[in-house]
Amino acid sequence: MNARFRSGIIGTGFMGSVHAHAVRVAGGVLSCVASTSPERSLEAAALLRADRAAASVEELIAAADVDVVHICTPNSFHAQFAEMALQAGKHVVCEKPLATSLDDARRLAAAAGAGDLVATVPFVYRYYATVREARARIADGVAGPLRLLHGSYLQDWLADNEDMNWRVDSEAGGPSRAFADIGVHWCDLLEFTTGHRITRLTARLFTAFERRGSGARAGVVGTEDGATVLFETDRGAIGSVVVSQVSLGRKNRLWFSFDGDAESYSFDQELPERLWIGGRAENRILLRDRDALSAAAKRFSVLPSGHPQGYQDCFNAFVADFYAAIEGQQPDGLPTFADGLRAASITAAVMESAATESWVEVPLWSPRHPTGPRLASLEVSRRSAN
Repeated sequence: MNARFRSGIIGTGFMGSVHAHAVRVAGGVLSCVASTSPERSLEAAALLRADRAAASVEELIAAADVDVVHICTPNSFHAQFAEMALQAGKHVVCEKPLATSLDDARRLAAAAGAGDLVATVPFVYRYYATVREARARIADGVAGPLRLLHGSYLQDWLADNEDMNWRVDSEAGGPSRAFADIGVHWCDLLEFTTGHRITRLTARLFTAFERRGSGARAGVVGTEDGATVLFETDRGAIGSVVVSQVSLGRKNRLWFSFDGDAESYSFDQELPERLWIGGRAENRILLRDRDALSAAAKRFSVLPSGHPQGYQDCFNAFVADFYAAIEGQQPDGLPTFADGLRAASITAAVMESAATESWVEVPLWSPRHPTGPRLASLEVSRRSAN
């Protein structure tokens, strides 16, 4: 990698710090940051070790010393800032959801696909070596045809009715919270790892508390705390996922089991160094070890076995691939605005199904023509069809 790409980060909370670290690890420069006020921008610049604080979001996006705009704001600003950045000729990393409406997501994906800019959404769970190993084995046909795709994404950070966050407010976070925030990560990992695409689904939502917070922070809850989704895929499998932000003891448990007729694969994000491989005669635990991994997975095993890798390592690998794409390479599995549109399409179907208590079709959009007609199938990078 020859260039030192200069990044500007909009939004300086937890995710802003994750982005900042990944920028430096990938060899980039953190030129400036913008927060909710000039004072907070100055504080964030010092904390994140940026060269300077931007006077405003508009100034950051227009700045000559910014090649890449990272959008880490509340969801309601994503579409507006991403569109501004693309119009300014900047490459973009936009946190999910890409937009809080399907129409906005379509417009952004079309704009990104029409030019030479690289526009990405950090679905970084793709970057675990053990996930890539499962993907490689499925693509090689080792699992046989996949029959059942199931799992969950569970958290507990909103398990008490005093717990509050801007995501609870539909004006800031959008009409869906739990599913749009974490359910889309699970669905992206399902489709990326297996090559299957969800074609129809039925969903139910639940809200644990009608009101949250106390005093001045109290408010009516307008978004879901959890969801259950049943689905079918374009390759004949069925599946289900349970999503919750109120499951006690679960900090960030993204878990899946993809069950074929020869092998099954299970991954737990809270124990990411292991891939469980199920068989009729025996079960095995494959540890993240370069000597045991496929070529596709080895690239993401950067530390010796026994030295745990985690979420930040995945984010670092994602940003490195993003930089490589700007330089003209085509990294396998880099999530783009087309994947952000895909997530928005699934979220819209979940919300429609929950409202109508019915099965809903999920359009399969072409990444080259995201506003175009439904396709019979979506081309994916696979060496075999399961």
